[in-house]
Amino acid sequence: MPTTHFAMPSRTWGLALCAASALLSATAGEAANRGQLSEAQSAYQRDRAACLSGQTHQDRATCLREAGAALQEARRGGLDDGQAEFEKNRLLRCEKQPPEDRQACVRRMNGEGFTSGSVEGGGIYRELVVPVVPPQRN
Repeated sequence: MPTTHFAMPSRTWGLALCAASALLSATAGEAANRGQLSEAQSAYQRDRAACLSGQTHQDRATCLREAGAALQEARRGGLDDGQAEFEKNRLLRCEKQPPEDRQACVRRMNGEGFTSGSVEGGGIYRELVVPVVPPQRN
């Protein structure tokens, strides 16, 4: 039985490689999106549970509506938790302090010391006790 060999032009190979790489890229991107969506879905379930148990400072209908809106925004890719901006602002507060107090401010903002209060209660109080040795008298 005679065997026939087909030579594939280099252009066809190039197109095949492009198609394969596009498929792989789309698959990797889809996997990343699925990860973000599952995180958003988990956050929605936590928010919804908090709404239903009354652990929020909103009435139930408003809370559920906000949780659903957050999930929808996450699906569109427009939800940003603002953590990067928060981190930046957290340390910018210390720049307004006198130079001798900045190091203690940064330590308080990084979680050292004692923290009490809440935003709902009017503010967060951060205290860091730093022993200071008085200078020696001669």
